Amino acid sequence: MFGLGRAKPTSAEKIAAIENELKVVAEMHSRMIKVCTSKCIDKAYREGELNKGEGVCLDRCSAKFFEAHQTISEQLQKEGAARGFGGPSM
Repeated sequence: MFGLGRAKPTSAEKIAAIENELKVVAEMHSRMIKVCTSKCIDKAYREGELNKGEGVCLDRCSAKFFEAHQTISEQLQKEGAARGFGGPSM
């Protein structure tokens, strides 16, 4: 986040960057829960526990969601670094 040649970030800037990162992760988690739940779990609950198919579906859906998020994050960091916005924050 803070590239070479820039002033060292202040504590307030570090806190703001961490808060922003936590907000992004929380939003991603909420989207993942909504998407994967609607895809994998039937609206008519028949059992108190997840069945094997639902569990496998949720595992695969969440893994794909995280993989896509990671790929997009890496690409955005590369583009940001190419434009001079610095690298990863930590």
